[in-house]
Amino acid sequence: MSANLKKLLASADIPPPRGADEVNISDLCYDSRLAQPGSLFFALGGIEVDGNKFVGDAVRRGAVAVVSEQAIDDAPVPVARVPFARAAMSDVAAEFYGNPSDGLRCVAVTGTNGKTTTAFLVKHICDSVMLRCGLIGTVRYEVGGEVLPAPRTTPESVDLQNLLAQMRDAGDRAVAMEASSHAIVQQRVRGVQWDAAVFTNLTQDHLDYHKSMDAYFEAKAGLFDTMFKQKTKRGKAVVNIDDRYGGFLRERIPKQIKPITFGQAVRADFRASDIRFDLNGTQFQLEAKGRQYLVRSPFIGMFNVYNVVGAIAAASAVGVEIRKAIHAVADAPQVPGRLERVSGKRSFQVFVDYAHTDDALTNVLKTLRDLGPRRIITVFGCGGDRDRSKRPLMARAVEAFSDHAIITSDNPRNEDPEAILRDIQSAMRGNAHETILDRAEAIQRAVQVAGTNDIILIAGKGHEDYQDVAGVKTPFDDTKIARRAIDAKPTQSTE
Repeated sequence: MSANLKKLLASADIPPPRGADEVNISDLCYDSRLAQPGSLFFALGGIEVDGNKFVGDAVRRGAVAVVSEQAIDDAPVPVARVPFARAAMSDVAAEFYGNPSDGLRCVAVTGTNGKTTTAFLVKHICDSVMLRCGLIGTVRYEVGGEVLPAPRTTPESVDLQNLLAQMRDAGDRAVAMEASSHAIVQQRVRGVQWDAAVFTNLTQDHLDYHKSMDAYFEAKAGLFDTMFKQKTKRGKAVVNIDDRYGGFLRERIPKQIKPITFGQAVRADFRASDIRFDLNGTQFQLEAKGRQYLVRSPFIGMFNVYNVVGAIAAASAVGVEIRKAIHAVADAPQVPGRLERVSGKRSFQVFVDYAHTDDALTNVLKTLRDLGPRRIITVFGCGGDRDRSKRPLMARAVEAFSDHAIITSDNPRNEDPEAILRDIQSAMRGNAHETILDRAEAIQRAVQVAGTNDIILIAGKGHEDYQDVAGVKTPFDDTKIARRAIDAKPTQSTE
């Protein structure tokens, strides 16, 4: 793949620098270590790392041009100066890879909770009607049927456009993608032409980055603001109007653009009612487009009803018949780390879930409580180097809906693990908890004390297969640790 620098920049509405007409670009990069002969290097500004400091390194490795927010007078290669390098990188990447989203039915899912499950469901529904669908999200990427690791929920724009191009070339016809608030603010999804965007909900998270709930909401809403200004597609907004912030989003959508709403509210376009669930799954009535349907889902919990209805509404928005979408939902596969049941023939149940906010923990624990267990035993911790204000909220949510809690380490990253545990413990008002720093020991302890009709929830890490301690990631899988503990536990009379 190759493009003339002058034409490439002009197509992205960037004034080409002197000498651009003589340069050909064969690669895009934003990390100087990945520069190679023919690269266009984007010098991104940052809080911790300033890409402009690595221009020389990129050029030594073969970069033939640079895009920067700064003037670099002594650069030996053409430098295009732009107001915002991240926006420029997104625009250039889309042009360089041939605007791949134009040839795909693109569905974005944003919100605090439910993004992963909703995206997985959209993909499953599309696949079931022979609309082969790629996936980009927290758990993994899927391109042309091949599963790839996911370094981050939403990739940088260069990587994102490359993935979309690979999907297009591999025969995918659609893509379901999680759009994180960080990615929206940093313009990573700019240049993607959306057919539909789903808003799931908004609760406290990432305030270490966004600083306030208002700013967090504006980040999420930015996806929809951008979608309504697209060049080639008229994207549809799919909004959970039962959520407070979903209501705010509904009000700010231009009046001439009618969103597709979902929830339990009578006025919702896709409305769920008569909801019933047990350990085997959920069923409910769905009213949509003047008709009623019976929906059966293998997922449990009210929050998963919203995920299912949001996915059906999104699939409908990109052309899938509602009845076919509902039929697909009935045999949807388990989403890794999302209220995932750990197998084992015991009289107690063990679930692993990614819940790492107080709202997510409350939703999951309420769901488990509704199943009528004798006790709920919750194993949880809080991540290091993240929003510390969540810690007391998470502690109180666990204490409110659990019979016993085991506080343990999550991903402490560069924080002192014991200090994180003290933060959590200081917010626990009762005595029905214990602290075990080692996460594997904490899981084993929960299994050891579980008896007949108990439910164990292991929360916080979900699908992750590592633990990050002091910047070092070591293999760690909650599901595997729990299964080993179950297998090792002697059968007792309490079971």
